[in-house]
Amino acid sequence: MSEVILVTGGAGFIGSNFVHHWHRRHPGDTILVLDSLTYASDYKQIIELNNLELVNGNIQNQDLVMYLLDHYNVRKIVHFAAESHVDNSIHTPSVFIQTNVVGTFSLLEAARMVWAGDIESRFLHVSTDEVFGSLDFDGEKFNENSPYLPNSPYSASKAASDHLVRAYHHTYGLPTLTTNCSNNYGPRQHREKLIPLAITRMACNQPIPIYGNGQNIRDWLFVEDHCAALETVLTRGIPGDTYCIGGDNEWKNVKLLEFLCDAVDRHLKRTDGTSRSLLKFVPDRAGHDLRYAIDPTKIKDSLGWNAQTSLSEGLEKTISWYL
Repeated sequence: MSEVILVTGGAGFIGSNFVHHWHRRHPGDTILVLDSLTYASDYKQIIELNNLELVNGNIQNQDLVMYLLDHYNVRKIVHFAAESHVDNSIHTPSVFIQTNVVGTFSLLEAARMVWAGDIESRFLHVSTDEVFGSLDFDGEKFNENSPYLPNSPYSASKAASDHLVRAYHHTYGLPTLTTNCSNNYGPRQHREKLIPLAITRMACNQPIPIYGNGQNIRDWLFVEDHCAALETVLTRGIPGDTYCIGGDNEWKNVKLLEFLCDAVDRHLKRTDGTSRSLLKFVPDRAGHDLRYAIDPTKIKDSLGWNAQTSLSEGLEKTISWYL
């Protein structure tokens, strides 16, 4: 049966990719997108889809959220809306507290009051592996039992929102689900993030900054694989559970950028090494975590999800989209 699904932050990077994914997989559903359309959003990425309604509004407006849930008979919420750029959180942390903490609280309160014990509803909260802090080079990967040790205002605000979601399940019985994912990449990402920033600077022959010595490690997850995992959790996950989603693609930043440089040069038919010459080391940012890595065993074993996209394949799709 067709239904209405509410996607907060559905005009952002992961949100817009999820909207396209859900539209392909559930063409009869109405997708209701609630987005405040900040600088990191782009409604043009989704507005052409049929069975989609876009509401320009803030998740902190609890009355608006309650109206949408009631008026559209929404029984599924996928919550992406968040401030997510670590550098911005260092400069303006208050914005992150308001959006990520207060905003999530407002959504939870609205769902609690409108759903009032409806155990068939689902509230999927999309979070990050950064809440777990930083790993040593040889440390075991993060999993669902890893302690929370956030090191930036961004990760602290997401950790707080995770705790609220957990509390609303255990206190009120709200049927919540939480996912913690590794670094996403792919089409539709804002150009402030590492991979799209590097691609666009290569295309324009501009310097590409690398923080510190470039040895920081990230586990890269193609956004379409992430969206498939979120659909799996939303439709088959156990309320109250948390699922870690990773790509099993650990790369040092400098090695990733060198790989990316060579791929962009091939696309642009440039001489080998052209883009590598643009790489420039810059002073490290405050609180820069050394390594992130996710152990996705739980979601693989319990729900049957696996990442399908190799890094080389995902980067080819990403480069083509940006160029």
